[in-house]
Amino acid sequence: MKKLVSIVILTLFLAAGDLIAGVAPDELVKKSQAVFYYPGKDFKARVVMRLISGSGQERVREMTMLRKNYGEAGGEQKYFIYFFRPADVKDMTFMVEKYPGRDADRWLFVPAINMTRRIAAQDKYSSFVGSDFTYEDVSGRNPEDDNHALEREEQFAGKECAVVKSSPKAADREYSAKLSWIDLSGFLPLKEEYYDRQGALYKVFTADEIKEVGGFPTVLKRTMKNLQSGHATEVTYTKAEYDIGIEDALFSERFLRQPPKKWIE
Repeated sequence: MKKLVSIVILTLFLAAGDLIAGVAPDELVKKSQAVFYYPGKDFKARVVMRLISGSGQERVREMTMLRKNYGEAGGEQKYFIYFFRPADVKDMTFMVEKYPGRDADRWLFVPAINMTRRIAAQDKYSSFVGSDFTYEDVSGRNPEDDNHALEREEQFAGKECAVVKSSPKAADREYSAKLSWIDLSGFLPLKEEYYDRQGALYKVFTADEIKEVGGFPTVLKRTMKNLQSGHATEVTYTKAEYDIGIEDALFSERFLRQPPKKWIE
């Protein structure tokens, strides 16, 4: 009997070691995705993206990003992005239709050749318009595509964080593992480290500025740096709004080619 009790206590102890505040790592990741990608019913931001080379040279892209949720966090979601500058991407548009449990659909309209191109599923790991973010980074990764494990609990940027290791289930991913520092007070990801297939650290994401907008903690500035190339991308929201009543009709091929000014300006 004593032996049985000891086994039960040990089992509970080991299980508790994979929980933070009673939350399993899979749930921590889902909560983090919810507050990072799904706050509000919809969202609009004016975005400035700086592409910084290893030698310090900068290229700037400016765009409007719109997002609308359909249902609960983790459910269907749509994105629309319009580019203002520079001249070589002006009037280019990008649209995402994201679904739970399967790959998102992505389209890119290139005005220079008057063509709408569908982004193949395998290209979701490619660079988004020359940045250090991928197409998948724009709208987020399905948490169920990875195995998640709690590594430790520690402070980062003055916040108590859970450090979660996410390992892709499929072998086609560009990285072998990702470590995420998830703020336990609000569940936003404050830092992410990406390790290549050889296990070397090669990319680092940081949430550099967080402020409350419309009642939602919002990452207004973020950076993704490639440690191997020295290149970095800084993304800043110069204006952000939630729950503005974005219309369903916006997310169509028609408006990819002719986006309505009231939504993009």
